[in-house]
Formats: sequence, C-alpha cells, structure tokens
Amino acid sequence: MYSYSSHEGYTRYASLKGRTIFITGGATGIGASLVEAFLVQEASVAFVDVDLEAAAELCKLLAEKGLPRPLFQVCDVSDINALRESIYNVQKQLGNISVLINNAANDQRYETHSLTEAQWHQGLAVNLHPVFFSAQTVQPMMKALGGGSIINISSINTHFSPPNLAGYIAAKAGILGISKALATDFGADNIRVNSILPGWVATPKQLEKWLSQDEEAELMKRICLKRRLGTHDVAKLALFLASDDSAMITSQELVVDGGRI
Repeated sequence: MYSYSSHEGYTRYASLKGRTIFITGGATGIGASLVEAFLVQEASVAFVDVDLEAAAELCKLLAEKGLPRPLFQVCDVSDINALRESIYNVQKQLGNISVLINNAANDQRYETHSLTEAQWHQGLAVNLHPVFFSAQTVQPMMKALGGGSIINISSINTHFSPPNLAGYIAAKAGILGISKALATDFGADNIRVNSILPGWVATPKQLEKWLSQDEEAELMKRICLKRRLGTHDVAKLALFLASDDSAMITSQELVVDGGRI
C-alpha cells in the first residue's frame, strides 16, 4: 500500500488547472504521489501502470480524500505500440496532453558479472526507450497547444553509482541525454524538457527491499538535511516544472536528494 502525505501542503499553480497530464508508472511510489499532486491542481490526470491492483487501491484512496478519479489504463511501457495507444486514448478522452511525466522504471539489482544480454535489453526497454517514444508521440499535441512540459525522472545514481545497478544507471544516464536532445529539438514549439534526479526516496518498495535501518543510518551521514526524502518532495518539484512558473526553464537537470555530500 502507498503511504500518502497530506495534499494540503501543495502550492497551487493556476496554470495547471484543466490541463491534461500523462504519467507513466503512476500506481505506486513517486508515480502515485505525482497523480495525487496534479489532481489537487484540478488538472485532468491520466496514468498507466502494469499493476492493476495497486492502481485500483490508489484510485480508492484518492476518492476517500475527495479527489477526482484519474483515468487509468493498464500498459507495459516496454511495449511502445501499447504506450502510444494509451497516449492517443487519453487524447480522445481528455484532450491534447500538455504535461508528460516519464516516471515508469524498474531498479532491479543484477550482479554485474552475471548480467545477461536479455536482462540488459529488458532494463533499457522499461527504463529508457519509453522516455523517447512517449515524448515523440505527445510532441504534435503540445505543439498544437502552443507549448508543453516534458519531465523525465532520472536518478541521482547516475552521479554516485551504487553496485549492481549497471543497466539501470546506464538507462537513467541516457534519460539525461535524451532530455537535452529533445529540449533542443522541441524548443521551437515552446516545449520544455527537463530531468528530475531524485535521491533515495523512502517508498514502501525501497523500505521493504533495500533501504534498511543500517543503510538509512549511513545515508543520513551523507546528506545535508537529516530526514527522509519522500515521494511528495519529488512531486512538488514536478508541479513547478509543469507549471507556467517555470516557463523559461528547459534542458536542465534538477536534483532533489536532501543535499548529498
């Protein structure tokens, strides 16, 4: 189950009201917090995920908070044709997409010495390829709207490189390059493209699998702000980058990690 922060703390951005937002990997973790944050802005929110059960639970919890029901579609983002169809379906139901957030990822650990070719390619298929092709698909919609914002979720691991994440880190580093390239290629259409690099976010998955008490104690020695990084911290930055308040910010890499030292 996802643990939510209160949505009362979100800054309201008038420019986001009524805009269509598309989020990949929105059922859990950072993605779920993104869905909630944009619903609070009175945006029209759509998201895709492979986890039907988690998505249903998310929609239930959002309803209990008095928020509108987002448009959810089951989609494996590694299937580019299915991803495109999901995007076009959102366009039909909610209108042209003005904000795209590429959040879907799988940070599965693999021992580098035994990493197989199939595991390598599958990692790129989930963590990297959809970033480009979803952006390519929404570009004509954003151009028709007179502009838009694409936000790609990378990772601070591209700078610090923990062990057994070679494929994941390669993909997350590739996202930084894609973001720079698209910012150049889409800039004439007033489409902004930025990357967010979260630190070690204390999601239920991370706490269950990797962020042990010992690991967290060591982490606190290496960050300036001695507290857990939450999914809402990433969502708040995404809201700013999606809004008109960041109208002249593009081709940037923004770190939210508590100040890693």
